[in-house]
Amino acid sequence: MSDFADFKRKSRSSSNLDELSKKIQATSEKKSYKDDRFWRPELDKASNGYAVIRFLPAPPNEDLPWAKLYTHGFQAKGGWFIENSRTTFGEKDPVSEMNSELWNSGIESDKDIARARKRKLQYISNILVISDPANPQNEGKIFLYKFGKKIFDKIQEAMEPEFADEKAVNPFELWDGANFKLKVRKISGFINYDKSEFDSPSALFDGDDVQLEELWKKQYSLTAFTDPSNFKSYDELKQRLMEVVGDDIRSNEGTSAPTIQETSETLESKSESVAEETDALDYFERLAKD
Repeated sequence: MSDFADFKRKSRSSSNLDELSKKIQATSEKKSYKDDRFWRPELDKASNGYAVIRFLPAPPNEDLPWAKLYTHGFQAKGGWFIENSRTTFGEKDPVSEMNSELWNSGIESDKDIARARKRKLQYISNILVISDPANPQNEGKIFLYKFGKKIFDKIQEAMEPEFADEKAVNPFELWDGANFKLKVRKISGFINYDKSEFDSPSALFDGDDVQLEELWKKQYSLTAFTDPSNFKSYDELKQRLMEVVGDDIRSNEGTSAPTIQETSETLESKSESVAEETDALDYFERLAKD
């Protein structure tokens, strides 16, 4: 049989049609880059939400119950720059250096560009979901939780109370810690959770050490989020930065996009919106993968 005859036979076979259909379906399916380890509060149409969570202690063989890192996410004429910042572990970062140059020029428009490109602060901790009315299937499960400075300030306030009649509480403690009542509202166009608060101290699982040990061992590692080996090198970041901004570091195409500007202002200047922060970070992650 000639090559063409064989080609004709295969082309007209039903199996060939089925195979092509499967390939079309495979290429048409949208991949999900959502990390199911992470929990986030679900907000209603008015951007309000409520949940009760418990911050968990440092995982086994780790020192801290949170990971702290800085990220950059902005758009210029060359596309999006979405990367972790090496300032997370005290090293030089090309975006921070460029922002310093812009800020120190004394030109207000340069400062605006630096503000739009500045780093964003985020924390990651293990939590136990106590109550999640919007998604009750999450209750009783361990998740990772991203949050910003505002919630971390509340944690710090619980550990270091301002007034003499307030008792210090370690929110990450299994026996004498406290549940965190997350109350999300939208005020003046910004997500706000000033009403969020820690409950009275209480032991998880009535202090049952067997259950608490099992819970402790199931936590996710946090050190990987700030491990330098998982960050791009300075030179790699510099190359990507120049691809995005081009020869003119003042090129600011796209950086005025409302979602990015609002995120930048909210996370560092106003520090009022954990919901906007997680929205933005998820958006940045999707962009980076696309």
